[in-house]
Formats: sequence, structure tokens, C-alpha cells
Amino acid sequence: MKNTREPSEIRPADSSHPETLMLDITHEKCPMTFVRTRLALDGMAPGGLLAVRLKGEEPHKNVRRSVLALGHAVLSEQAAEDGSVVLTILKKDPAPAG
Repeated sequence: MKNTREPSEIRPADSSHPETLMLDITHEKCPMTFVRTRLALDGMAPGGLLAVRLKGEEPHKNVRRSVLALGHAVLSEQAAEDGSVVLTILKKDPAPAG
């Protein structure tokens, strides 16, 4: 059966945690892996959770490093049987004004 879902589709991760969005970038190549992740984070409210599914050592390392450099937190990294990894990212609160 062919997967007709867009590879970088943003959707709720599951119904038990509707505030967590899922971004599947397993078919993307660097630097688009981080571009898609950044766009998803930019569209989220502070404190939101983004679960990013990616594949490959380079995207894993680059997305993780870039997310941390922007001040967000990587809460977990879960390896899947298909070789992909899911990074759960907590979007940072905005800097206080002043």
C-alpha cells in the first residue's frame, strides 16, 4: 500500500495529547529537515510540544543541535524499528519584554 500522506505533514501526534503536533520529515534531506522543523515551531504557541520523526544520523544530529541552539528543549529521543527517530521538542517561552 502506498503512503499518500505528504512527508512533512504536520498533524496532532495522537488524540490523548492533542497539544502535541507530529512532523514527519523522514523523506526530507538536510537542510530542509531543519527548515521544516523551524517552520513548525514558529507556528506553535510557546510551551507546545512538537514530535519530529526523522531518519538518518545527519538529520538527527543537525535538527537536534539547531533546535537546542534556538533555545528550545529536546525532551526525548525515541528510536523506532524502521530506523527513524522521534525527537520530542518543547517550544521555548518567548523572551520577557524589557
